[in-house]
Amino acid sequence: MASVPGLVTPDPQTSVDGASSSESNSDRVPRHVAVIMDGNRRWARERGVPEAQGHAAGVDALRPMVERAQQRGVEVLSVYAFSRENWARASQEVELLLSLLDAAIRDYTPDLVRQGVAVRLLGRMSELRGPTRESIEDALVRTSGGTKMILNVAFNYSGRSEIVDAVQRCIRDGVEPDAVDEATIEARLYTADMPEVDLLIRTGGDQRISNFLLWQAAYAELYFCDRFWPDFEPDTFDAALAAYAQRSRRFGR
Repeated sequence: MASVPGLVTPDPQTSVDGASSSESNSDRVPRHVAVIMDGNRRWARERGVPEAQGHAAGVDALRPMVERAQQRGVEVLSVYAFSRENWARASQEVELLLSLLDAAIRDYTPDLVRQGVAVRLLGRMSELRGPTRESIEDALVRTSGGTKMILNVAFNYSGRSEIVDAVQRCIRDGVEPDAVDEATIEARLYTADMPEVDLLIRTGGDQRISNFLLWQAAYAELYFCDRFWPDFEPDTFDAALAAYAQRSRRFGR
């Protein structure tokens, strides 16, 4: 797939560990990394602290990971912040998650602007209301000029809903049934014009993708980590990249 428009790609002679290498950097570092940030509540329970503290620690863990991803030359980082299924949780927990996200976006946006990171939303923005939507819209506008990396925040997101939305767009656009193919649908996904997911990381020990980027991760390398998300440090991210670099991607060949 073509390079992401507007992104400045890293030096192709720089390897994962920063050393010079004759191997292309794009062959070693995944262009698009997706992360299912799981385990906040279990992290809190293990420590005997309120679950709210676990969610707060999860928010804090994101910033250094974004910085490390940019340093390593990742072009697109997609994080699963809030699924459409999460609305079924207790209302008090949902309100907490929304308030934490709102505060994090407001606090982190200036840094993202300075770092040249463009924020994109993956999800049904039309269903959002109130301060959270205002914070997201503000971040989208203020970071729109970023050229160093794209940070996709999957919020009010569902992989199946994304595919449904893409098909509905095909219908609204008047695409004839016989003209619908993979490219037609892909052009109408939330991630249109972005590379497919190369590496999908899930923390917390579970080994499933939980309706996240179903289309984009069709050929992704999967990396499951037992650490809960608040304990997922930059060095842990480096270990995932190192594991990816050792794999042979054959795409059915």
